[in-house]
Amino acid sequence: MKNIIGSLALALVVLAGCKVSKDVATPKDAQPEAFRNAVTTGDTSSIADLQWKNFFTDAALQKLIDSAIERNYDMQVAVKNIEAAQLQFKQVKWNYAPTLGLNVTASTNRPSDNSINGLSIKQYGIGTKHIEDYNANLSLSWEADIWGKIRSQNREALAQYLQTNEAKRAIQTNIVSSVSQGYYNLLMLDEQLNIAKKNVKLNDSTLRIIKLQYDAGQVTLLGVQQAQAQLEAAAQLVPQFERDINVQENGLSILAGRLPNAIERNVTLNDISFPETLSTGVPSAMVSRRPDVRSSELALNIANARVGIAKAQLYPSLTITGQGGLNSFKSSNWFNIPASLFGTVAGGIAQPLLQHKQLRTQYEVAKVDREKTVIQFRQSVLNAVGEVSDALVRLQKLKEQQAIAANRVKTLQQATSNASMLFKNGLATYLEVITAQGNVLQGELELASIKMAQLSANAELYRSLGGGWK
Repeated sequence: MKNIIGSLALALVVLAGCKVSKDVATPKDAQPEAFRNAVTTGDTSSIADLQWKNFFTDAALQKLIDSAIERNYDMQVAVKNIEAAQLQFKQVKWNYAPTLGLNVTASTNRPSDNSINGLSIKQYGIGTKHIEDYNANLSLSWEADIWGKIRSQNREALAQYLQTNEAKRAIQTNIVSSVSQGYYNLLMLDEQLNIAKKNVKLNDSTLRIIKLQYDAGQVTLLGVQQAQAQLEAAAQLVPQFERDINVQENGLSILAGRLPNAIERNVTLNDISFPETLSTGVPSAMVSRRPDVRSSELALNIANARVGIAKAQLYPSLTITGQGGLNSFKSSNWFNIPASLFGTVAGGIAQPLLQHKQLRTQYEVAKVDREKTVIQFRQSVLNAVGEVSDALVRLQKLKEQQAIAANRVKTLQQATSNASMLFKNGLATYLEVITAQGNVLQGELELASIKMAQLSANAELYRSLGGGWK
């Protein structure tokens, strides 16, 4: 027995260092050197390195995001997934440990008188026609990790656990982005509601003047009707914006994990601002920071581990077993120590033969799946880089739009004021006044929409760079 154990130990020493499968590394050429549309400043830092509270500085918004991170149900499910994966990972660590079992059995058997056992009972004069057997033992089985199968299983479990962490981070980045963009949309609706109410008062003032002129015979009834229609067009926007505000508040409340209710805000749309230039850093840093890309990278680790497991299945497995305990054919002698003690130790090498084709196919499929994972990683990087470039160009063009829209609104406001003054002095028609007021209403509403889009684009750039989970 000592020779057997020694031979097995020698085999372990020789084979323990074997690695049957070579890992595929994460592609380093998947990302460009710089983002398209990024302003080159030489600064390698990124806004995504900032904690979200340092990026979104409005107190009411911070409170809302805090609530969403803590109470959002998707977030809570992600935390539970992490807990489950952590338990699985801890369990896999025990794969290196031997399997230990306790067996206690008692049996009785009445053999045929013409059987070997029956004849033996008669020959030895046991005095009974029953064979009894009482056994209590500990059995141990241990498979040597020669080809790295258990190591690969551990690597797979670790990567899966880390993936659940990345999933939680991805949910948080989306929550931070969604809540901030919803909050900015709410501020825009507040601004548009104020614009509509202000325009209603302006149109009401114009209508009163036109009615006075109608009473004086200076304008026809058509003028009164058109002014009235203009007033009602502005007035119908008020309940529309009030409805949209309530719907947006409900959506934000649900994101924050609470029943629909009013959302606190102590600032206006024009009070929120971001720096003119936001640093994006380099794409390679984004790859290591974005949860979805990191998850794709971990998926490659999992695929590498599965290839290693499948390859190890093709090779012989070395198993050492042992058993020891108490055995007796009489219950009265069952625990008679040391007479009832027994023990066995065995070692065996098993090589799959008939299953070789099936195992080979599983190995080849695992390699194909790994190739697919590499492609999916490249796609995730491509999507991420595209999202950053989209956010950058959106910010640039919205800035240009905002400047043009602001000048247009300023011109329209001056035109409305001049039209009203000229109309009062009989130098302009009521149609010119109504047209000017309608134009300024649309111009101010569009300007508020552009301002909101700028804030949302900043939030989207922050998310696309991988910010929001810190």
